[in-house]
Amino acid sequence: MPASTHETNRWQHAWYPVAFLRDLDPSQPTPFTLMGNDLVLWFERSSGQWRALADMCPHRLVPLSDGRLNAAGELECPYHGWTFNGEGRCTAIPQATEGSSIGARSHCRSYATATGQGLLFVFSGDAAEAPSQPLPLVPLIEEPGWVVQDTFRDLPMDALTLLENVLDVSHVPFTHHATVGRRENAGPVELELTSFGPEGFTGLWQEGPRRGKLGSQFTTYAAPSLMWHDLTAKGFARILTVVYATPIRLGECRLFARFPFQFNSPWPARLLGLRPQWLQHLGNHVVLEDDQLFLHWQERVLEQRGGSQEAMRSFHLPTSADLYIRALHDWVNRYGSEPFPGERLPPRQTRRALMERYEAHTLHCRSCSGADRRLRQLRPLSWGAAAIAAVASAWLGPGLWGAVALLLAVGFAAAGLRMASWLQLLRYGSGLPPRNR
Repeated sequence: MPASTHETNRWQHAWYPVAFLRDLDPSQPTPFTLMGNDLVLWFERSSGQWRALADMCPHRLVPLSDGRLNAAGELECPYHGWTFNGEGRCTAIPQATEGSSIGARSHCRSYATATGQGLLFVFSGDAAEAPSQPLPLVPLIEEPGWVVQDTFRDLPMDALTLLENVLDVSHVPFTHHATVGRRENAGPVELELTSFGPEGFTGLWQEGPRRGKLGSQFTTYAAPSLMWHDLTAKGFARILTVVYATPIRLGECRLFARFPFQFNSPWPARLLGLRPQWLQHLGNHVVLEDDQLFLHWQERVLEQRGGSQEAMRSFHLPTSADLYIRALHDWVNRYGSEPFPGERLPPRQTRRALMERYEAHTLHCRSCSGADRRLRQLRPLSWGAAAIAAVASAWLGPGLWGAVALLLAVGFAAAGLRMASWLQLLRYGSGLPPRNR
């Protein structure tokens, strides 16, 4: 069935994660764009719930996300102080005379929200439809014993392009060579579809990655925006790769990536726990940027050739390795449509813009924004300490204490350089994938 005959677009009637709960500040409103609609996310104290409203005051159309939570715990517009509760009802208009009624035009659209597995979800369609739609959760990680590493990033590509990429198991040895793959592990990839229907599809890679060294890999696509791979590396761990592709607007999505592990030994989990989350996120950025540059280009070529409806004619997919790509576009054309049918992608971005990390992640991540703040505070102290130690070394002259002071000067200077490098990496990637170095 062609997408144009769909009665509804599945993307426009679905639950999507919009933030990890740990990254949200309950004391202030947060803006987010979902399916091209600007939202304001905020915590309502009276109900104890996270809320989502249209990010536009009905009075003069300014963004409510630039406002504040007032003493009553309600959302206050920054322009004239109109106040709204979690259901979007306007509860106060300071300019109105006492006893005036507040009509329906003064209210904001409210979106259904829910929380699960550490994520805040928003329903993109009518809030009345939300109770009939289950949250897109990963049932496996409800079981005890999982150690989960998480990250997110706003990507300069469409949600559908991201899903294509993460469902494509055969690109890893080449695209991610020297990060999470090795070219020498490439080989034939014989995939099977084990189910297919309106809710998505499942598949099996019997041999699995690294020419069978890690065991069979099972894949689930839970339409429209969630997928995960599941494999058990014998003697080491059961490992999931979970990806949500939340559509922001055409050509932009927020990736939520989760890496749950069930280790056979307690030691790997303890070692992972020693690494600060912000350092883990810097490593995650490198992997994401491996293919970010060319996917931003690729989706524009596909658009010129007709988009998802023409994907099977535009792509050349002669091997079984592309079975999941064919299945994804088959699902889109039969059941789901594209996220933004009929719209055109924005112009291509520059390489530097594609490598931007601060607005795409750091600013919105509690761990990375905290590290950025601390590093900016510590770096000048490190340079100052290096200067003082160098002066002390010169004053003490040759001998034990002069040598100690010199070593301290070198150590503080090295720490300052390291902090400067981290600050740069919290803002931009290098644009040079490790595979090409």
